[in-house]
Amino acid sequence: MDTRAIFKASGFLILTVISIPSNLFICCAFLHTRLTEAKLTPADVVLCHLAIANVTSAFTRSFPQMLTAFGCRNLFDDFGCKLVVFFYRVSRSLSIKLTCLLSTYQAVLVAPATSILDSLKQKIPTYLQHIIVSLYAFCFATSVHPILFCTSKLINNTIPPYTFNYEYCYVTYPDYTAFISIGLSLFFKDFSFIVMMAVMSFYILALLYRHSKKVKNLRSSDHGNSGSRAETKASRAVVTLVILYTVFFGVDNAIWLYSLTTVRVAPLISDIRGFFSVLYTSVCPVVVTATNPKVKAKLKVTKLRSLPHSVNTSSSTM
Repeated sequence: MDTRAIFKASGFLILTVISIPSNLFICCAFLHTRLTEAKLTPADVVLCHLAIANVTSAFTRSFPQMLTAFGCRNLFDDFGCKLVVFFYRVSRSLSIKLTCLLSTYQAVLVAPATSILDSLKQKIPTYLQHIIVSLYAFCFATSVHPILFCTSKLINNTIPPYTFNYEYCYVTYPDYTAFISIGLSLFFKDFSFIVMMAVMSFYILALLYRHSKKVKNLRSSDHGNSGSRAETKASRAVVTLVILYTVFFGVDNAIWLYSLTTVRVAPLISDIRGFFSVLYTSVCPVVVTATNPKVKAKLKVTKLRSLPHSVNTSSSTM
């Protein structure tokens, strides 16, 4: 393996090892909370679906990309490629929209009573299930192109023009019109949601800054504002996720847009885009685990349950 292949294999291995277990843990933590303790908040429901989208992206992109980087070939047949790339596109699209929904809901939650967003404080929780189902339907409906154009092998091992090379699968468009029209539609669809979540995050930051100025001289009486502090922490966590998403998927979409202007993309640029396209799936669960009280509580319980076993094991070997 050359140096580029080693770095590529190591990078996707790290992403896969972090992403799959951590996102599965978040899903299990929220599911356990829902079944045993109390109803989940709307933000927790969105985070749970976001973890599902992330783990799907990991299984359909970073995991096969890691295997390919380590030299595995012919992972899928044509039907397998169509399914894998289709579900990757769906999960990627869902990740964008769920992060946007999360930032929008948090902006609504912290909005003052005089804001035009205040009217949505009751509507979003009431219609949350309908919103999420609509997002799933929209993502499935707008991600069908891999089913039409995806293949597992190339004729004479030559990459034809207007092809996106996943290395384990290939999406080959019939002509330039289909290539550019589908590519631009996907780009602007993602870009519109990124702009919306960025606007909502900026609104949250402005409200947090205004709030911090109001309470700057009231720290001595801050003991009664635990709810406010909790909302502030949740808002900062959401803003952190949006910033990370904007950076990672900004690089991904920028390279995607560049790839529409050239017939063949250099392998190194494709590797960079592939890495950034799944980087969020590994960083997002780390941020959620560090900031969400329910997930942190489940993590502490897991550690405490494993502690007696490790103590007993060590004492029995003495």
